[in-house]
Amino acid sequence: MTARALMFQGTGSDVGKSLIVAGLARALVLRGLKVAPFKPQNMSNNAAVTADGGEIGRAQALQARAARMAPTVDMNPVLLKPQSEVGAQIVVRGRVYGKAKAADYQALKPDLMGAVQESFARLKAGADIVLVEGAGSASEVNLRNNDIANMGFARTCDVPVILIGDIDRGGVIASLAGTKAVLDPDDAKMVRGFLVNKFRGDPALFAGGMARIAGATGWEGLGLIPFFPDARALPAEDALALDQVQAGKNDPKLKIAVPLLPHIANFDDLDPLVAEPAVEIVRVRPGTALPGDAQLVILPGSKATLSDLRALRDAGFDIDIAAHMRRGGAVLGLCGGYQMLGRVLRDPDGIEGPPGEAEGLGLLDIETTLSGEKRLEPVRGITFDSVPFEGYEMHMGRTDGPDCARPFASLADGTTEGAISRNGTVYGTYVHGVFASDPQRSAWLARFAAGTAQIRYDDQIETILDGLAAHLEAHVDIDRLLTLSR
Repeated sequence: MTARALMFQGTGSDVGKSLIVAGLARALVLRGLKVAPFKPQNMSNNAAVTADGGEIGRAQALQARAARMAPTVDMNPVLLKPQSEVGAQIVVRGRVYGKAKAADYQALKPDLMGAVQESFARLKAGADIVLVEGAGSASEVNLRNNDIANMGFARTCDVPVILIGDIDRGGVIASLAGTKAVLDPDDAKMVRGFLVNKFRGDPALFAGGMARIAGATGWEGLGLIPFFPDARALPAEDALALDQVQAGKNDPKLKIAVPLLPHIANFDDLDPLVAEPAVEIVRVRPGTALPGDAQLVILPGSKATLSDLRALRDAGFDIDIAAHMRRGGAVLGLCGGYQMLGRVLRDPDGIEGPPGEAEGLGLLDIETTLSGEKRLEPVRGITFDSVPFEGYEMHMGRTDGPDCARPFASLADGTTEGAISRNGTVYGTYVHGVFASDPQRSAWLARFAAGTAQIRYDDQIETILDGLAAHLEAHVDIDRLLTLSR
């Protein structure tokens, strides 16, 4: 029997679509259903590698975990990864399809709808229900022509829609009623109900607001969802999460500075460190100096490494990092950050932007040349200190040089990876997700005399997903959602 499906669209970005789908996936799994998450088109530089060697948006990987399924490329058949001057890299079913600027991509979308429909059909064939997440805002009617992400998909595949509004940012009545006003009438008929997310305070005070929205739209109110603070500890996909104010730590033992560059990618690598009580992560935007008392600077991944290297220098972060090294500090580069640490970075074929090359920071004796071949693979092994880890590689380019003779990691297949400086204070690796390993975090904390890991990261994620499911069970009419699915 073919699965039923229900789609969740939003009045805007960051209204909570991804988390609501994840929480509902876990809630329905706990009810005994087989659930598959699906997002036809995603735009994010935070991605995850699937077991079959593809890549999908980080949110769909979290939703798959919530559904207790292994992530597959069918869960996010079209992934757009913004770059610099070249627009976005287009990933179809986990593999690089090409690159295009925004206007050119609009013309490509009809060619991609077939891949979207095929992936959706495969998921439906193996599940009881497919929970579909829209992209951005349903009210972006200027993008409606050839749409594959929101109403275009819903209409083509005949999937009912639930619209989500965010009351925390204000104006939720207008945003929901306004969406109804601008939607094509046939698109608006696809919407079966609405949810209001991130409510703070006494729910009784917004009973009239729910009724006003229902009256203005003709849509059924299916839940007023109180703010769920633990959600901030789940892996985020949207770079808007980088603006969240972190809770203060009572007595941090290790301060880590992280320069935020325009094309930052896979920033969820740092989430396990953020969760540690003894660690303070200081995210530093251009215009602010790196803190002088940080023991470690981490350069995260980038989707446009040469461009971000220029931005790093323009911000004066290279000067701050040099001063940090003179004070005896350490530096860790992850993926694109690793490439920046070398002597030279070359992009002869214009993989991430206009062809060119640039002098790196010179903290590692390595050189990197970008190429069209992309390595996408889950990996495991031991790091230089014999501590085990599991993670994944997701990068384009080859790195060589004398410091590679001191590898960051030895992989299970017998190869080595990464580099360490001669004095042992600069580290570079292509491995993402290494800090999700509890022994790895303990080793890094011990290296800076900050104790050992105080949390079990995977257990914490599971506990939060269970809590989110219970939260939605209490505040959303899930029985009605199941009735509305088709």
